[in-house]
Amino acid sequence: MSNRFRLTLAQLNPTVGALQDNAGKAFDAWGAAKAAGADMVALPEMFITGYNAQDLVTRPAFAQAAMAEIDALAARCADGPALAIGGPFAEDGRLFNAYHICRGGRAVSRVLKHHLPNEAVFDEVRIFDHGPLGGPYSVGNTRIGSPICEDAWYEDVAETLVETGAEFLLVPNGSPYYRGKLDRRMSAMVARVVETGLPLIYLNMVGGQDDQVFDGASFALNPGGRLAVQLPPFDETLAHIDLVRGQNGWRIEDGDKALQPDAWEQDYRAMVEAVRDYWRKTGFSKALLGLSGGVDSALAATIAADALGPENLRCVMLPSEYTSDHSLEDAEAVAQNLGCRLDTIPISGPRAAVTQALAELFQGTAPDITEENIQSRLRGLLLMALSNKFGEMLVTTGNKSEVAVGYATIYGDMSGGYNPIKDLYKTRVFETCRWRNLNHRPWMKGPPGEVIPTRVIDKPPSAELREDQKDEDSLPPYDVLDQILEALVDNDASIADLVAQGFDAETVRRVEHLIYISEYKRFQSAPGVRLTRRAFWLDRRYPIVNRWREGG
Repeated sequence: MSNRFRLTLAQLNPTVGALQDNAGKAFDAWGAAKAAGADMVALPEMFITGYNAQDLVTRPAFAQAAMAEIDALAARCADGPALAIGGPFAEDGRLFNAYHICRGGRAVSRVLKHHLPNEAVFDEVRIFDHGPLGGPYSVGNTRIGSPICEDAWYEDVAETLVETGAEFLLVPNGSPYYRGKLDRRMSAMVARVVETGLPLIYLNMVGGQDDQVFDGASFALNPGGRLAVQLPPFDETLAHIDLVRGQNGWRIEDGDKALQPDAWEQDYRAMVEAVRDYWRKTGFSKALLGLSGGVDSALAATIAADALGPENLRCVMLPSEYTSDHSLEDAEAVAQNLGCRLDTIPISGPRAAVTQALAELFQGTAPDITEENIQSRLRGLLLMALSNKFGEMLVTTGNKSEVAVGYATIYGDMSGGYNPIKDLYKTRVFETCRWRNLNHRPWMKGPPGEVIPTRVIDKPPSAELREDQKDEDSLPPYDVLDQILEALVDNDASIADLVAQGFDAETVRRVEHLIYISEYKRFQSAPGVRLTRRAFWLDRRYPIVNRWREGG
């Protein structure tokens, strides 16, 4: 009986729908595991299809193609370590989220996910069937239990595996990032280790998929909850984990323990990786955005430069008669600091043409927000024209505070293909700019140093659509607004809760009203990276037509 077991963890980045490419990544990992003398190589949950594949995986042709790809991969990996890979399994009209254990040229065991998440960004109950509570599978003379992702958050699956002879737990995951997620994962897995007395290895994927970013940060725990191995967050990594069997069963030998950055760095890395993968996986390599001289567009430009490289970013200034000299100067300074291209297209001519075209119909009416929004929509039109002509995806730059209350022009500054700061409240935008100015990492393609001038961060925010306009003319101060929004949107607080905390009741009611009436804008907005547990899109789903208001 062997008293050593080497497991290769493949913390890799799949692409949804790219079955052959994902299989190729798995085969390369298997080859590295074989060269390292591993007994088994493990890949994350649903790796062959990419995750989260949503309703795509319910298409019979797609599910069958994914299963055939796993069969072909198993045949290629016949002579060497066992291969464990996530993918769908269809049988007798039922579809499962499965973990396929391949050895000797075929899948010899399958684990079927029992607990299907049905909250936040997950909707697995409508996609998959519940698998049974099952037992462990064997690799050589070792019995391994693999609760799939959500299964490891419940006691019953791990308890069943222990009772049926599992000697350690390997947990394959597709667990997306949100702020503080690693601590929650670690706490839940420590609980499983304490309950079972078994070592546990937690394997997560990395990479961006639409609004979600998978942050990796895989780890291994010994009985008692002691950390033995910690892989880096966000990086593709192959790691060889060694287990030794003694009188008390298997124990994981200590390995590397990568530093886990703080929340500011992890948020910023998530935004960069989201942009990088969204462009790469959709076939784009270049980006453009409207650079106004304000803090939001400056941060979005910096994220794009860090993700794609400054040489692949075009910034465009679109001034009107309301654009201040300092905004022109600040936009130029940001572009110069980043080292990216800056074009300038005045909108006064197109605006005059639109004004003349509408003059007869608008005769007798007073100028109002309509004329302000024409400016924003002209900018959107010109930016989309550049995007179409040069194949550069347009970045939209509205922060979560603006997205929440609709302080943005639909078909104007909301135009674009992706929004890197969509889940970042305005007050965090300011602090994120300060963090980026003070920090630079090897994964950033933009230059180090103060890329966003202090004046851009400190000046009063303004849309500059009319003379002397300030955001606070229309909204509460952002430090107040963001506290109200975080309570109402992120924490489902009531108006009474906020009034009890000292907020003005009328202000809170007005903010709540703005949130509800802006739903139609969010419904049509660009996707953006998820940083919290209550991002706009899949985390928070409200009707567009909604006449309910608290207390009335």
